[in-house]
Amino acid sequence: MKITEILSPEMVLPDLKGTTKPAILQELAGCLAARYKNIDIAALAAVLAERERLGSTAIGDGIAIPHGKVRGVAKILGVFGRCAAGVDFDSLDGGPTHLFFLLVAPEDSTSLHLKALARVSRLFKDGVFREHLIAASGADEIYRLIVEEDGRY
Repeated sequence: MKITEILSPEMVLPDLKGTTKPAILQELAGCLAARYKNIDIAALAAVLAERERLGSTAIGDGIAIPHGKVRGVAKILGVFGRCAAGVDFDSLDGGPTHLFFLLVAPEDSTSLHLKALARVSRLFKDGVFREHLIAASGADEIYRLIVEEDGRY
């Protein structure tokens, strides 16, 4: 599975405005719902909030991978967002979260959902890559960096 199968250039948000976990989730979900009219933003927001109640999807090193399964989704979809200031996302390491990769999967998806989570997690392991994403000038450069890094695996 390649990141380009789940992330398109228009699904990159270089300047998230939210300052709280719910606001960031709403911003990411709103981007997806605006592009895919079959996605109910309220249902998606509820799924994401429920997942966060089970445990934070902020895995440390400034990264969060919020995710969930939603009715009406035919394939795994992604949105990448960056918040330069950082947000308290209840990260495992206690630090602020700057980089967000939202994954939404079909309700009946199991193995593909897990493969997508693993792929995104692996992508963001490299600290230099994360620094380049934070320093990137905009959506086009962020997308290019993600595609290049994904091509290494």
